[in-house]
Amino acid sequence: MLSREKKSNNLVQFIVTVIAAGVIFPLLYLRQNFEVSILDSFKIELSQLSYCYSLLGIIFAITYLPSGWLADKFSCKKLIILSLSLTALIGAWFSFIPSYTSLIIIFCSWGLTTGLTFWSAHLKIVAMLAGKEQQGRFFGSLDGGRGLVEALLATLAVSIFAVVMSKTNQDFTQSLKAVIYIYIIAIVMIIPLVFIFLDEHDSKLDKNKTKDKHVLKKDLLEILRNKNIWLCTICIICGYQLFWATYSFSGYLQNHLGFGAVTVASITVAKLWMRPLGAISAGFIGDYFDTTKLLAILMVLASLALASLPFTSAFGLSVVISIVLIIGLLTYGVRGIYWATLEKCSVDNKTKGLAIGFISMIAYLPDIYLPIYRSWLLTIFSESAGYSTYYISISIVGAFGTLAAMKLAKSQETSAS
Repeated sequence: MLSREKKSNNLVQFIVTVIAAGVIFPLLYLRQNFEVSILDSFKIELSQLSYCYSLLGIIFAITYLPSGWLADKFSCKKLIILSLSLTALIGAWFSFIPSYTSLIIIFCSWGLTTGLTFWSAHLKIVAMLAGKEQQGRFFGSLDGGRGLVEALLATLAVSIFAVVMSKTNQDFTQSLKAVIYIYIIAIVMIIPLVFIFLDEHDSKLDKNKTKDKHVLKKDLLEILRNKNIWLCTICIICGYQLFWATYSFSGYLQNHLGFGAVTVASITVAKLWMRPLGAISAGFIGDYFDTTKLLAILMVLASLALASLPFTSAFGLSVVISIVLIIGLLTYGVRGIYWATLEKCSVDNKTKGLAIGFISMIAYLPDIYLPIYRSWLLTIFSESAGYSTYYISISIVGAFGTLAAMKLAKSQETSAS
C-alpha cells in the first residue's frame, strides 16, 4: 500500500503530466476547429494541408520506437520540458503565417518535438504512477484530463476567434493568429510546473537496472513474441481511426453542410467537452467491469454512430449536433481505455517505454494515410459520396478493432484459468 504522502505526490505528478499533454497537442491539430480558417490564412488547398499532416504522421511513425528507447534511458521529466519548449518555439514561427514550404518544415519539426521526445515519456510516467488495478482509470483520466484542458483552451480560443473576427471585418488571418498565441502561452506556462513538480528518479532507476542486463535487440524480440502486444496494437490502431475521423467534422459541417465558421467551431468545441466525460467514465467503469470487454462494446457503438452520420443531415441541425456529440463521447471513451490494455500484455517496467514506442509506431500509422485517404475520396467523388465513403469505411475498421478486443479479453480469461 502506498503512503498518503506518496499517493499525494503521485497525484500531483499525474495532474501535471495530464496538463502538459493537454497543452502540447492542440497547436498541431488546430484543423479540428479551424480547418477552413487555416486554408484561407495560409492560402493553401485541403490536399496541401493533408500532405502536412501525412508528413507529421510519417515523422511520428519513424520516431515512436526510438521515443520508447529514450523514455527507458533518459529522464522523462527532462524529455517533457524539452518537448514543451521546442513546440512553443516552433509555434511562434507558425504564428507568422509563413510560406507553404515553411509550413512543411514546421509540421515535421512538431513531429519530432511531440513524437520523439514527448510521446513515450508521458505515457510511461502514467503507466508507472498507476497501480496494476488502476490502469483503466489512470489512462481514462489522462485522456479525459487532456480533453478537459483542450476543451477549456478551445472554448477560450473560439471566443477570442469570434471577437477578433467581428472586430476585423471577418479577417481569418488575424483571428487565427490570436488563437495560435493562446496555445503558445498555455504551453509556456506549464513548463515551470513540470520542472517543479515532476520527479525523475524512476527513470534513473530504470536506466541503472537496464544498462548492463538488457540489450535493445533482446527486449524488442521479447515484445515481438508477445501475442497480446499485437492484439493491443490492433485495438489501438482501429480505435484511433475512429477518433481520427472526427478531425474531419469541421470541414464536413462547414464545406458540405454549409454552417458558418463560428457555428462549426462551437459545435466541434462542444464535442471536445465530451472527452473528459467519455474517457474518465470509461476508465472507471473499465476498472470495475472489464477494460477490454468495455473497449469492444464502445468500439461497436462508435462504429455504428459514425456510419450513421452521413444520413442525419436531412434531419436538421439539432440531429447533426446530437450525433456529433454522441460520436465524440464514444470515441473519447475508446481513446480513454485502449492504452489500458497494455497492462494485460505482461510488459515489465524496464521495457514498457520500448513497448509503448513499438505499439505507437504501428497504431498511429493512420496519421499518415487517413489525411491522404480523405483528400483522395473528396477528389474522386462528390462531397456527399466522399464523406459517406470515408465515415462508413472507418466504421468497418472499427468492427475489426472490436474483434481484436474480444480476442484479447478471451486470451486473458484463458490465462487466468
